[in-house]
Amino acid sequence: MSTWIAACQTDDIDPEDVVPFQHEGVDYAIYRSPDDDFYATAGHCTHERMLLCDGLVMDNTIECPKHNGRFDYTTGRAAGAPVLVDLRTYPVRVEDGTVFIEIG
Repeated sequence: MSTWIAACQTDDIDPEDVVPFQHEGVDYAIYRSPDDDFYATAGHCTHERMLLCDGLVMDNTIECPKHNGRFDYTTGRAAGAPVLVDLRTYPVRVEDGTVFIEIG
């Protein structure tokens, strides 16, 4: 069964940025694209579990702050060494200025 969780407000994230969100001990990363679309992924890099919210967002890419591995945050696809394993992504919806992610 899926559950929609309020993660943040749209105003909490600038375009081309990422913010952390934690729910029941699980870390997530919430992104705002240059086109004002919102996305959510697992909060840790698949290489060495660094928090992605400390990384650099460029276009639709998040770069891990530790070894500069890259992911396409819109799909979760690993896009640059040393990361080889894709990120888990989560459905997102926006209602009345609140960003919700679907977990479960």
